[in-house]
Amino acid sequence: MSKGLIAVIVVVLILGFVGCGKYNGLVQKDEVVKESWAGVESQYQRRADLIPNLVNTVKGAADFEKSTLTAVIEARSKATQTTISADQLTPENIAKFQAAQDQLSGSLSRLLVSVEQYPNLKANQNFLELQAQLEGTENRISVERGKFNTVVKDYNQEVRTFPTNLFAGVFGFSQKGYFTAAPGSDKAPSVQF
Repeated sequence: MSKGLIAVIVVVLILGFVGCGKYNGLVQKDEVVKESWAGVESQYQRRADLIPNLVNTVKGAADFEKSTLTAVIEARSKATQTTISADQLTPENIAKFQAAQDQLSGSLSRLLVSVEQYPNLKANQNFLELQAQLEGTENRISVERGKFNTVVKDYNQEVRTFPTNLFAGVFGFSQKGYFTAAPGSDKAPSVQF
């Protein structure tokens, strides 16, 4: 065997081993992103599961605004219909998912603000427990979204870093989308007394 042929074989073997290592690393990071996405979905599902009980408790209050309840029910329906497969976490899909969830958050906020006008509802133990669970779930959602963004950052860095980016392109690994702040959240709310 000639020295040139041996050199070519050695280079091909080295590239093969490096390629296998890079591919396996990308697969591991992709699985971490999928696992984190499942955590995000789980917390959003928990919130969606609490809402019917909250709505039913509020419905019992005399002359409660039906339009507020309807808005919450419709936003919940839209939010639960907007789903993304872990394999389709593009920035556009994340934005659509987030928009549906933000709409539900806004409807829930309006519901909880309007409850202030109903002292008997504010004293209802079931309502208070549901409200506490909902607040806890919102915190869990925030934590899961933060974890998700962290693992997506790690994955995206790997996909974009040379020479991994060469292998990522060949094997179909692309960047994932992040959760971002809701539009208008950069402005402090105005408080008037």
